[in-house]
Amino acid sequence: MALHYIHPMWHQVLNKTNTPPLLEWRGLRILPGLNAVTGDEGSGKTRLLRELSQSTANALWLDLRLPEHDEHTPEQVWTELQANSPRWSAELQTDLTDALQLQDHLGKQLFMLSTGSRRKVALVGLLASGVSITCLDQPYAALDLPSVRVIKAFLSDVADHTSRAWVVADYVTDEQLPWISTTILSNGTAAPSTHALG
Repeated sequence: MALHYIHPMWHQVLNKTNTPPLLEWRGLRILPGLNAVTGDEGSGKTRLLRELSQSTANALWLDLRLPEHDEHTPEQVWTELQANSPRWSAELQTDLTDALQLQDHLGKQLFMLSTGSRRKVALVGLLASGVSITCLDQPYAALDLPSVRVIKAFLSDVADHTSRAWVVADYVTDEQLPWISTTILSNGTAAPSTHALG
């Protein structure tokens, strides 16, 4: 039976009630595996991810547009992220660079790239970072279909991870992925007082 946590700003459903959370933050439980956060425009999805990542050194969120990196190349962006990511995976960085077809863009500054390619650069950095809690803000937005499939396949492969979590925010959940928890936002986020329902 799923476990429900009700708060005025969200409703969280845990699909595995015997799994201890990696993090409890403002009453929100982040479990190992895939955690969905859904809500309408303005409901606070981005704010939740950003503040979650600011609350612990074990979480990472990026604005996938990388607005502060116009003059940087993809490799410069990744080098900067790697400096703060002790579990960075160079192998995964290479694999994702190939799978997302970024090879031809590695020497270009980001202002020369399309929105989709910029977001791919950020996604490579997030997924290769090795942090305990990876926060992904609308990871499919502006991507071509082959790249969507790459990200979806990655998330599917890590869904059973026992010591890391991926928190994925979007308007709706991807029904093809095995979510361990789903949090539905109403209108913004606040420090909750939760209670459990059977």
